[in-house]
Amino acid sequence: MAAAVELAAAGHQVEVFEASRVLGGRARAVQIEGFGVDNGQHILVGAYTETLRLMRAVGADPDALLRRTPLRFEFPGEFLMSAPHLPAPLHTAVALLFAKGLDWREKWAAIGLMRGLQANKFRIEPDLTVTAWLDSNQTPSRQRRLLWEPLCIAALNTPADRASARVLANVLRDSLGGPRAASDMLLPQVDLTALFPEPAAAFVAERGGAVHAGRRVGSLERDGNAWRIDGAGPYAQVVVAVAPYHLGGLVPELASAVAHLDWEPIVTSYFSYEDWVRLPQAMLGVDAGLAQWLFDRGALCGQYGLIAAVISARGRHLDLPTEELERGIHREIARLVPDLPEPLSVQTITEKRATFACVPNLRRPPARTGLPGLWLAGDYVAGDYPATLEGAVRSGVAAARQILAA
Repeated sequence: MAAAVELAAAGHQVEVFEASRVLGGRARAVQIEGFGVDNGQHILVGAYTETLRLMRAVGADPDALLRRTPLRFEFPGEFLMSAPHLPAPLHTAVALLFAKGLDWREKWAAIGLMRGLQANKFRIEPDLTVTAWLDSNQTPSRQRRLLWEPLCIAALNTPADRASARVLANVLRDSLGGPRAASDMLLPQVDLTALFPEPAAAFVAERGGAVHAGRRVGSLERDGNAWRIDGAGPYAQVVVAVAPYHLGGLVPELASAVAHLDWEPIVTSYFSYEDWVRLPQAMLGVDAGLAQWLFDRGALCGQYGLIAAVISARGRHLDLPTEELERGIHREIARLVPDLPEPLSVQTITEKRATFACVPNLRRPPARTGLPGLWLAGDYVAGDYPATLEGAVRSGVAAARQILAA
């Protein structure tokens, strides 16, 4: 949808073929027990400049659709870091300096780590795992557990002992190392389909294009100087924005470009309680629990009593039966909510291949495929970012701009 908007804004007629009847791909709306939620709970940050730009371009006001709060990392009873309204980079230094749950040695070590990144312009060469990078900086273990490792999991959806320190540095550069507002958390107050894909589809249609939902593409064939999609066309340029594990089925010549990618899961459990149930904050971390993050959807979008629990990347939770996992997370919520009743219902969504594993020195295919008029877009395509909403949007914009330049 990002590629379609960028091309339509430049005056080109665009057609979008979407296999699902609901727009958004792996970040789309679903219905659970009468609630409109998402197939995985996502957040955005202020550094997502391209996502915010395109939202405004299609008439989706970020100020109305996203709840903006200063960066707040909290593991109740263990750790709290909150960024004040101060100019950058002072806001990051003060947030680390006054973080609760770290001693002074750990605080100065965290500030020193950020200053070292800034001095190196957030470049880590050669690339190595986040764990190895933290080892090389003699990072205290408690600081790792409560700050850097949760940040790594949240940003890269890859455990620190496998994750790319270079890509994490890119994220830190644009968020904690960027302007003050770049580190703000942006919590969606509507489902992800309404956040951007639906307004984007209307934008494309208003400019003479079309979005075909529920239309799975079965074949893509070269026809002279153009392409045919399921025999229809011709199309001068085609952007293939499927998940990489579907790429080879459409374009066999590109199968080898993604064959080496590995995958990380995301598990999201939605707990429906009585309406009075509230978390102390809209978003809370869970230290050493089954869940990693809890979201109060009543505070976010008026869905009172609905709590979302998110578990990113691989871990022990994958070995548990779903009911046992849900019972364990319920007990973790109960530690934060006095007199918590039993849930009225629980729905767990497991995306086994939610993102690519963002490992060091990963070869990611470029947008330009080498096949005339054929381009790639997706969060796995070469770029600075890991598999995030912003990474997907940037890839679509990049593909569109290369088409326009060509």
